[in-house]
Amino acid sequence: MAEYYPAGYQIPLVNGSDAVIVKKLGEGGQGVVYRVSVGGREYALKWYHKGAVHNPKKFYQNLESNISKGAPTKAFLWPLYLTKPVDGSFGYVMDLRPQNFREFSDFLLAKVHFQSLSAAVNAALNITNGFRELHRNGFSYQDLNDGNFFIDPATGEVLICDNDNVAPYGESLGIAGKARYMAPEVVRNMTAPNVMTDRFSLAVVLFRLLFLDHPLEGKRVVEAPCLTEELELKFYGKDPVFMFDPGDDRNRPVRGVHANAICFWPMYPKFIQNKFIEALSKDAMTGNAPRMTDNDWQIAFTRLRDTIITCPCGSETFINVAGDANCCGCGQKIPKPPVLNCHNHKYGLALFPGMKLYRCHIDKGSDNFTEVIGEVSRNPKNPGVWGLRNVSDVVWNVETQDGGIRPVEKGQVAPIAAIRAIHFPNGDAVVELSREC
Repeated sequence: MAEYYPAGYQIPLVNGSDAVIVKKLGEGGQGVVYRVSVGGREYALKWYHKGAVHNPKKFYQNLESNISKGAPTKAFLWPLYLTKPVDGSFGYVMDLRPQNFREFSDFLLAKVHFQSLSAAVNAALNITNGFRELHRNGFSYQDLNDGNFFIDPATGEVLICDNDNVAPYGESLGIAGKARYMAPEVVRNMTAPNVMTDRFSLAVVLFRLLFLDHPLEGKRVVEAPCLTEELELKFYGKDPVFMFDPGDDRNRPVRGVHANAICFWPMYPKFIQNKFIEALSKDAMTGNAPRMTDNDWQIAFTRLRDTIITCPCGSETFINVAGDANCCGCGQKIPKPPVLNCHNHKYGLALFPGMKLYRCHIDKGSDNFTEVIGEVSRNPKNPGVWGLRNVSDVVWNVETQDGGIRPVEKGQVAPIAAIRAIHFPNGDAVVELSREC
């Protein structure tokens, strides 16, 4: 039977201070989470149940190593302080989750919804970037599932939790993962979790995030009278089938059951559909083809974010930069907008009010998708006139339609109709304005 510490109980940390219990926040299979006070500031403490950790010495040393290396990005609720062993167990201290962040499971259970398409796409982009940086730092996550994320429904900001299972490449902490998220080879007990299995789990997480259904749980699972261990091994290990596999219709989504997947799948652009078809193909799931990398996903979701515009009805929708599109909200046809064709972004950027230009669009070799350097706005005196505002710290040289060069400093706006090209300071990115509008 689990034992719980009362408010005021002090747990010594290895840095010489104490974590003072404030109250219990929650509990899971491995342990309990407390709100604690350390040096007058409040944190969360994850405390493990006795016997819940496989190979406690190795697990403790791995936590110690991760703390010394630090978090890959600020998106991780990374272990900050390790406790000394107490009563045959131990724990670690991390930052508290802000109140505006909700559990991923709340989205899957429709307890909370993203407030916009932008927020959903930002969440996918932030999750992808977090794991890209984690892998670049030499780690594998090993237990990637829907319980690892807190998400702000308004912005799509993400906090990645349960980082005690993170280990260096090649190291195993004895954790196979969570059912329905484990790679087929892990389900078949052919390998321990690693970077390659993380990639499969990430594809499942991203599909669930955007389409709110499980990619492998279509008709076959619905028709199973009881999901026995033998069937689980078949559906998730030996013979997994993506519900939208173009060459295998055995596991299609079922009307009345998979309403989310049926509704959202056609709403997303073809290039995103193709990414999931590739990531969850038979060859990718069986190891006969490379799995989608974190970088592949980041490029795809950066492109997807660039296609989001706001319809006059107020709804966000995906625009087709090569032609017309219909609003996801009102269904009205939206004409093709002006498009920026950038050397560093081959797909083109729809110039619609609210659209933002990021560092990754213009700087050769940059993948910085967070630093805004420009934005499209309406002329307050004439809303039908759109302009591109420079919000960076450098001067742009805008080539006008009459062949002149006009410097545009920070805060200044160049009317889109007057732009022929923009020459950015590093000379690597010249953006031409499409006239097919």
